[in-house]
Amino acid sequence: MIVELGHFALVLALMVALVQSTVPIAGVYRADGRMQAVGVPAALTQLLLIGLSFAALTYAYVVSDFSVVNVFENAHSDQPLLYKYTSVWGNHEGSILLWVLILALFGGLVAAFGTNLPQRLKALVLSVQGWISVAFIGFILGTSNPFARLDPAPFEGRDLNPILQDIGLAIHPPLLYLGYVGCSISFSFAVAALIDGRIDAAWARWARPWTLAAWVFLTLGIAMGSYWAYYELGWGGFWFWDPVENASLMPWLATTALLHSAVVMERRDALKIWTVLLAILAFSLSLLGTFLVRSGVLTSVHTFAADPTRGVFILLILCAFIGGSLALFALRAGSLTPGGIFAPISREGALILNNIFITAATATVVVGTLYPLVLESLTGAKISVGAPFYNLTFVPVVAPLLVLIPFGPLLAWKRGDLRAAAERLTLAFGLSILGTIVVLAFVGVSQALALLGVWVGLWLMVGAFAELAARIKLAQAPLSESWRRLVGLPRSTFSTALAHSGVGIMVLGIVSASVWSGEDIRSMTVGETATIAGYEITLDGFRSGRGPNYEEASAQLTVRRDGRVIAVMSPSKRFYPARDTQTTEAAIETRGFSQIYLSLGDIAEGGTTVRIFWRPWVTLMWWGAVVMSIGGALSLTDRRLRVGAPRPARRRRLAPAE
Repeated sequence: MIVELGHFALVLALMVALVQSTVPIAGVYRADGRMQAVGVPAALTQLLLIGLSFAALTYAYVVSDFSVVNVFENAHSDQPLLYKYTSVWGNHEGSILLWVLILALFGGLVAAFGTNLPQRLKALVLSVQGWISVAFIGFILGTSNPFARLDPAPFEGRDLNPILQDIGLAIHPPLLYLGYVGCSISFSFAVAALIDGRIDAAWARWARPWTLAAWVFLTLGIAMGSYWAYYELGWGGFWFWDPVENASLMPWLATTALLHSAVVMERRDALKIWTVLLAILAFSLSLLGTFLVRSGVLTSVHTFAADPTRGVFILLILCAFIGGSLALFALRAGSLTPGGIFAPISREGALILNNIFITAATATVVVGTLYPLVLESLTGAKISVGAPFYNLTFVPVVAPLLVLIPFGPLLAWKRGDLRAAAERLTLAFGLSILGTIVVLAFVGVSQALALLGVWVGLWLMVGAFAELAARIKLAQAPLSESWRRLVGLPRSTFSTALAHSGVGIMVLGIVSASVWSGEDIRSMTVGETATIAGYEITLDGFRSGRGPNYEEASAQLTVRRDGRVIAVMSPSKRFYPARDTQTTEAAIETRGFSQIYLSLGDIAEGGTTVRIFWRPWVTLMWWGAVVMSIGGALSLTDRRLRVGAPRPARRRRLAPAE
């Protein structure tokens, strides 16, 4: 009964979404405030109904109701409770329901907290959100019903895909979807502004917090996905340039460019055309990622099994929203004024240069991702585009951008002084050079590019705080005055420094893990010792055991350094009978920011193949992403950004004369 109620709630949500998508926009054209106001209760009601639907599906998983097809195909009664919850979105139907729930959540947040928005703009934004909801709820009900029943009900389920039975799955998809779907708000603001014909600095201030929130979640989601693939798949790598990995990177790059463009528009009322176009492209790339994951055109560990009907349906959604929004953009672009005038050497010019580099980087990822698909569809030839392509295209575009980042915040708006900015960065440059020398004194110079990579990372980390030092007059004024200035700085200033330094931390992690990693793959017998990076790793023996829904064979290895035991590690192989699938469970020992990584091959009598990795400073990659996200979240707490544009003052009513 609860399952049917969940299905019914989803059908009602579709009806409410239809109301939300039509009545407010009709109210805008009729100048009817009551019709415009319908969007708020409609968005909140839609959120409630989809929340009830999602809760009903979750209940079916928790109680192991195998009469539901979706539960039967992706759950098992012996699963730990945590994985019963994560199984809800560990499949196509449940994950797309989560997608729609987050879409409704963002719409509900705009309805509840967008009190500073003009009623006309708010009505249009909620109406556009309603169009997106109608499309995807219709997609669920038409091709991906998570509430379909089986009769008779099976006694046991087929279990969740074993590689998805991990704590990372409880975190990665929701974070990624909050970023993916969060881009829909920027899209809705852009389309609403194009419909209304009013795009100005106030619009940028209203739209930027939602864009920033989506960027924060997308950053964390990509980082969590990278770490999950690193430790769960047993291969020891952190980024494979898999097309579905790229599908999350593309909207992240576009959203990063959008944030910088929105700053210029908010401060200088410039880059209107560019900002609106980026808002459309960011969500368009999110939709493209959804298509790649669910259409069946790709074979990847990240994709969901999907039939052609689903792929065609999503492709139609893709064409409708991308084509429609770009057509509207083309229609309105000519009426947009260019805005403020500024010199090439200025804060605005630096942000434009930043966006040019990011857009070019996005284009390389789009080409590398789609070219194999286009080539196969036209000629039938199958090729793969991997790291060599991106090393020759993506890296040369991004590297100059990283070097230039510290200059941007030190340039003045409208007209800047490049020489003065360079002088303020002299100390940062010297410290980064000194740090590079110290690092290489310990690890040695194995590649010239490694030398450059370490310097870039340190340059970004130190240079990110040069603006703070300049604004508080560090070493130029008494410490008491510098402290007073520091306390008085807006939070957005600190957020910029944190975000840029996070990029530097990430660069250091990528360079060190790529250049100075050690790897040893060997067959080991009990009592045998392998050595890597000064660590001695001895195979002590094997043991077997059982988990809730799997059988496990593990090896015990003792790690020593200078004769002292520092860790006992137990990588394993797990066999899931319900799925007839075996997984590799790596063992990881973290030493500072570095890691020892062990995974097993096939276990034979008395021995096994062991893959031993030494990953120096590898965790800096993911800590860098966390620091970037903290910077973004800190900016969201800045009252100037949180409050948005000032609320129009209400006219006082004069008391009637007596």
